[in-house]
Amino acid sequence: MQLHAEHFAHAITACGPDGITWAGQRITRSVLLRSWSREALPWGNAGFEALRADDFAQLAEGQPDVVLFGSGARLRFPAPVLLAPLLRAGLSPESMDTAAACRTWNVLASEGRRVAVALLLPTIAGTVPGKALK
Repeated sequence: MQLHAEHFAHAITACGPDGITWAGQRITRSVLLRSWSREALPWGNAGFEALRADDFAQLAEGQPDVVLFGSGARLRFPAPVLLAPLLRAGLSPESMDTAAACRTWNVLASEGRRVAVALLLPTIAGTVPGKALK
């Protein structure tokens, strides 16, 4: 395994019930991270029950090698119809709880892999990223 130091700057250094810390920034709303563009985008902020196929289609943008879905405090699997855009793009998302998705992101991103992860996080007023965070 070859680790790439430049990717450690974009590691998730904290993950808990009140959000994550990524690239030195505290994020408390659900988020989409892309290792190759090093951006954080708002994602699925209405919660698990309100997820749509369009939310998952965002994960296919940029042609990632690996797609991860962090479903919150416990492992939940999205309905197959929601995953259809990913499957059509030849991607098979890995579902896990959000803490496991954070750990997996760190390993894959540190290897220089093109990984996209969608993390469901709690909603705390006033902390929504309004645009890509860098």
